[in-house]
Amino acid sequence: MSILTKVNSTDTNIPTSTEQEATNETKITSEIQTTLLSEEIQKLLPHRYPFLLLDRIIDYVPNKRAVGVKNVTVNEPHFQGHFPGRPLMPGVLIVEAMAQVGGIILKQMPGFEDGLFVFAGIDKVRFRRQVVPGDQLVMTVELLWVKQRRFSKMRAIAEVDGQIATEGELMFSLIN
Repeated sequence: MSILTKVNSTDTNIPTSTEQEATNETKITSEIQTTLLSEEIQKLLPHRYPFLLLDRIIDYVPNKRAVGVKNVTVNEPHFQGHFPGRPLMPGVLIVEAMAQVGGIILKQMPGFEDGLFVFAGIDKVRFRRQVVPGDQLVMTVELLWVKQRRFSKMRAIAEVDGQIATEGELMFSLIN
């Protein structure tokens, strides 16, 4: 003898579990902001001029990856001395810009919203191309792991015109 319930009935008004999951996934996806403007970045990061080196987030996948943009202009203060007559963006500032993209990922992870993250290590960093005024630095940062809810490691690549300018691994530590 078979018992007919709403779950296995032929009533088409009741969504299947797959349809419910798709609906829930759509709701969650539509609530996640995948781009961030300067004002929204400043709500997440403590950095300010002249050390905020991130203009926009153009792609964001929670707990996984972010792509940020830094528009390099000749008006930035470091170009006065690095180098007169031949301005080059210092490598340490490129690495810092990549780290700020990583900070966007970390600051939006559950339980980390109020945390302050600092460098714990920089590994395998290579500078492949010069970055000069007029360039647009596009930085892709991918979360590799989080340990003990305190340490994290990310893979970062900064590109200009599709060419790798800088790449490496960045480690962060949560401080109170």
